[in-house]
Amino acid sequence: MGHNDGEHEHEGDDLSADDSSWSDGVWSEDDDEETLSFEDSGSGSDGESHEAAVAEESDSSEDEVAPRNTVGDVPLEWYKDEEHIGYDIDGRKIKKRDREGRIEAYLRNADDAKNWRKIYDEYNDEEVQITKDEAKIISRLLKGKTPHTNVDPYPDYVDWFEYEDKGHPLSNAPEPKRRFVPSKWEQKKVVKLVRAIRNGWIKFDKPKEEQNLYLLWGDETDTTDNKRHGLSYIPPPKPKLPGHEESYNPSVEYIPTQEEIDSYQLMYEEDRPKFIPKRFECLRSVPAYEKALREGFDRCLDLYLCPRTRKKRINIDPESLKPKLPSKKDLRPYPKTCYLEFKGHMSPVKSISVEITGQWLASGSCDGTIRVWEVETGRCLKVWDVGGDVRHIAWNPSPDRPILAAVVGHDLLLINAEVGSEEMQTMVKDLLKVDEMALQDDTDDKKPAVRWLKHDKLDGITLVHQKAVSNVEWHYKGDYFTTVVPTGDTRAVLLHQLTKKHSHHPFRKMPGLPVAATFHPSQKMFFVATKKFVQIYDLQKAQLVKKLESGLREISSISIHPGGDNVIVGSRDGKLCWFDTDLSTRPYKTLKIHSKDVTSVAFHRKYPLFASSSEDCTAYVCHGMVYSDLNQNPLIVPLGILRGHSSSDGRGVLDCKFHPKQPWLFTAGADSVIRLYCD
Repeated sequence: MGHNDGEHEHEGDDLSADDSSWSDGVWSEDDDEETLSFEDSGSGSDGESHEAAVAEESDSSEDEVAPRNTVGDVPLEWYKDEEHIGYDIDGRKIKKRDREGRIEAYLRNADDAKNWRKIYDEYNDEEVQITKDEAKIISRLLKGKTPHTNVDPYPDYVDWFEYEDKGHPLSNAPEPKRRFVPSKWEQKKVVKLVRAIRNGWIKFDKPKEEQNLYLLWGDETDTTDNKRHGLSYIPPPKPKLPGHEESYNPSVEYIPTQEEIDSYQLMYEEDRPKFIPKRFECLRSVPAYEKALREGFDRCLDLYLCPRTRKKRINIDPESLKPKLPSKKDLRPYPKTCYLEFKGHMSPVKSISVEITGQWLASGSCDGTIRVWEVETGRCLKVWDVGGDVRHIAWNPSPDRPILAAVVGHDLLLINAEVGSEEMQTMVKDLLKVDEMALQDDTDDKKPAVRWLKHDKLDGITLVHQKAVSNVEWHYKGDYFTTVVPTGDTRAVLLHQLTKKHSHHPFRKMPGLPVAATFHPSQKMFFVATKKFVQIYDLQKAQLVKKLESGLREISSISIHPGGDNVIVGSRDGKLCWFDTDLSTRPYKTLKIHSKDVTSVAFHRKYPLFASSSEDCTAYVCHGMVYSDLNQNPLIVPLGILRGHSSSDGRGVLDCKFHPKQPWLFTAGADSVIRLYCD
């Protein structure tokens, strides 16, 4: 015994050196996760101490150790007034422990780091400490998982009916013939049933007719009986419901004073109030309504005689109907600010034209002069006094031929612009020489259509027409040009060749009075604008290709897109039409942007811009993008309004032209000023 005691003492010394703790007679060790409890050896006898040791021993696993209390399912409430809570397996009483106070339990548990793992067992009157594995099992149960980690809740499916000879049927017997032949017994049964139905032996139940139910006080618009002869039923308007004024005992603010009642007599009958509120002490004092019969009769007349139409109201946001256009900042550059003014003319400037390089600008005015300006500086380089009103002017598009074509009075004048090198001047002078009168006689007419005469004063050529010329346009190669004589005969549109000094009229019959004519930018096509239509001719085949219907009152000007497939025309009623010749013969877009006549329209050769000028002293600049994809429509966006010209004799901006290389716009006004607008 002494040796054993020494061993125990030695073991106790070792345990005290480790991470073990003694508290209140309870020793616990972290590694074994076990709890041993015993009472003080000085209290009670040896049997009682043995009993207490047995009573205090516990194990966290209830499956291995039987419960200490053997009372069974007896409620513990029966022992609440007793000193014990039950009996052990030997039949001895299990005494209750002295319950410590809440403050002592709180202080003891505050110093115990393992308090969260202790559970009080009321049945055995003891505290049980769960192990780490049991704590993990509880936490997995709270999370909805299986208690043990080695259990797979979703195992792979195992086909227990899998066998090697599964390709063979259960029976190798051949298929019987009855499976492929219709059954005779079923046929006889069907024939028997058909015969019974035909003879009336078998009768089917007729479907029950549904009762025609309707809402007595419901809305009449929901009923289908109100449809009369296929016409949609329109319910009558409901009368106005009575308000506070019609009450037999209204508030004081609804009752008019005597002065207000007297003022009603001075009003017109249709402006007088239909009902004057009155106050009564009770409902029995209310008399019969005087106008009840009259108003009922008027209501019947309204329902009988008043026609009613159904109006469908669609709740649409007006902003959603507007087209989504790109921002103006993304469409720059475009002209918006007046940068330069060209002053020198004494009368309205009717026409302007920009040289193909963009260095020179020509203008014609009613003061009988033609001026050539330098674009960058605004300096007037040359002035010609032609002795008549200059209606239209056009610069030759060829850079090697600085020739101006101007409509002066009745005739057309070709003069040398006197710009460029000496070689170029020599070549131009050779082109403008006429040795003899060039006459072109028709087979039916004795008089020539045009006479080419030498202009000695200006060292140019005069094309004498039979009637007044209104318009002149050059071909993009610079050799051919066309003139328009606004008459109804066959010589209204004429084609001229500069090198051969030759003129002819390609059309035997014109469908209307021509207004303007121009060439296609790249193909052998010719556009003739009459007052109502735009006709497209093939010059090589000499036949009509398309006829564009404008729908305008009167066409005033025309311009062709550099691609040649889109055309814009201006009208006398302030409208501008965009035609997509590949899409339709009718306008793709019609813009009502001006309040007066449109005098000129123009496309830019490089940028997606087009402009229009009007008699209202404004010029509109728009973005017009034409896509190479034929399935995508052109994009048209208004950009800005250019103002600055003043009105003279009711006229405003008379002409507008774009710079051939820069996003600049030139405008000629009736105030004898030419303006240059830049970005």
